[in-house]
Amino acid sequence: MDIEGYVRRHMHSGISDDDLAARLRDRILEIKEVPSDYAEAFARAAIEEVRITSNLSGDLFTYEKAGISMGAFGVGSRGTGDFYAHRKIAEIIGETGASVGVSEMDDGGVVPAGGQFIITTVDGMHSRLSDYPFLAGFHATRATLRDVYVMGARPVGLISDIHVADDGDVARIFDYTAGITAVGEALNVPLIAGSTLRIGGDMVIGDRMTGCVGVVGVADHITARRQIQPGDLFLMTEGAGGGTIATAAIYSGNAEVVEETINLHFLHACDALIRDAVFPEIHAMTDVTNGGLRGDVFEMAETAGCRIIIEEEKLRSLVNPRVLALLDKLGIDYLGVSLDSLLVVVPPDAADRVLEVIRNQGVAVEIIGIAEEGEAESVLKSGGKEVDFSPKFREAPYTPLKKVVDTRTGDFEAMKKEVDRAAAAARMKKERILKRLR
Repeated sequence: MDIEGYVRRHMHSGISDDDLAARLRDRILEIKEVPSDYAEAFARAAIEEVRITSNLSGDLFTYEKAGISMGAFGVGSRGTGDFYAHRKIAEIIGETGASVGVSEMDDGGVVPAGGQFIITTVDGMHSRLSDYPFLAGFHATRATLRDVYVMGARPVGLISDIHVADDGDVARIFDYTAGITAVGEALNVPLIAGSTLRIGGDMVIGDRMTGCVGVVGVADHITARRQIQPGDLFLMTEGAGGGTIATAAIYSGNAEVVEETINLHFLHACDALIRDAVFPEIHAMTDVTNGGLRGDVFEMAETAGCRIIIEEEKLRSLVNPRVLALLDKLGIDYLGVSLDSLLVVVPPDAADRVLEVIRNQGVAVEIIGIAEEGEAESVLKSGGKEVDFSPKFREAPYTPLKKVVDTRTGDFEAMKKEVDRAAAAARMKKERILKRLR
């Protein structure tokens, strides 16, 4: 529970401080095992702090609001709203001189250093794995390592960030760290730095946990999406999913399927490719995560500026059988959810060698598509016909709660205008502060 947000909402409704303190005291007592007088003193102190900070003004204390919530716009839900918000973030960052910058919507950023390329990536833990810290750390680590590997880099060090709300058990930190290092040690990538904090300090009560894992890698050859060329073939490996599939399994009563996600197949395949002589011929790589194959292929087409055609014929065979059975049972679109498969984009004369390297790691892989000249778009061929393959507003809903949330959609075009306005205001603020600093 966000105490500060609770107080601000009720304070603006005109409720008296005494009534608000009583209400907040009761809410605190629902969550925290503390004496009633402590809860009331806490509530009154929170009200005082909120009142003191309610009328601050100026660039350092206020921001231009969009009037659109994160949930309403689909931020974090790996669909069109999320992609749009990330492009707005890239506009605020602007030109950086990076070899691969944020505007390219790739899996990681790249900067040159000492004759090599330094790649950094970061992935947040799945929000629904808060009660399963080991799984949260394990899958966040796998995800961030995938992102650095698909940029063509060898990972050299991990960083961790974990935030647990005030009432969360300290052991969550330890279990989360065990999940991170289980992956890191298996691949000889050390966890070298991190941060541990409470969510919102004293102002958030409950036991929710959130966090992220980042990685730094080095590379001699970059496999960025912008290098995709007409005629390139798309190869995809078998996927068993990660945090998303684990969450879908747990919250549908099929927790036994989580076992399928505990593997390092993807990472071993990438490592083998990077060490093989064929690697410099690979144009691009990515992992099937952001809104599933629908989202990733769409973003790749946008970045590369070409038409990408995917053949559905072999796709279902590349989903782990137990995972596919779960998705079919739950009515989840397997093309709109994170499968954690590896996509490799290569010129035709390198395809057979890449297939051989991956299969030698015991990982199934097939050619599933091709890039063509034309307007940037992603197309799915199914049953001999081209069908729409664009991403949805949100990724395929994969828990009962997400199915409910997915029923609520707003006017996307109208929301975009408000988001544009807020993003423009943030850019202008940045310029004002930069002018002062310079």
